[in-house]
Amino acid sequence: MDTRPILKDAYERINEGVHRVTDGLDESALNWRPDADANSISWLVWHLLRVQDHHVSHLAGTEQAWTGEGWADRFDMDADPEDHGYGHTSEQVAAVRIADPQLLCDYADAVNAGTLRYIDGLDADELDRIVDTRWDPPVTAGVRLVSVIGDDLQHIGQAAYARGLYERKT
Repeated sequence: MDTRPILKDAYERINEGVHRVTDGLDESALNWRPDADANSISWLVWHLLRVQDHHVSHLAGTEQAWTGEGWADRFDMDADPEDHGYGHTSEQVAAVRIADPQLLCDYADAVNAGTLRYIDGLDADELDRIVDTRWDPPVTAGVRLVSVIGDDLQHIGQAAYARGLYERKT
């Protein structure tokens, strides 16, 4: 079975979800947090894109769009390729403030394009390639791709929930 169409469909759904959840939002809505320690829509979407960019570029052996295509500069953020939000404190979450949803959508499109290029070149051997031996069983490229899909879809759902809370509040 050729798994590429299934993987591409899943990643296209992530990209569409980013566009959908940010559509029509202003700076206030993007950066609103349900409480002082909750994640904003800006942070959730930025984080899911950073993780996808980080993980898939690692699999592909390419530079992240974050650094290679200048997205860190466009976001006016640190270009540290290892900063993708995992383990961020409440203060670090609050520091991720996005004024325009189009910036998130454009970054999503760039990350998605890189992901789809990688998927186009996949074969069974690549999917079975071990990419992380810190786990038992070791993580393969295929498992890593599915892991990113799962995490990204959860974060899109969280962003949609936060959007609903914001819209009910206003």
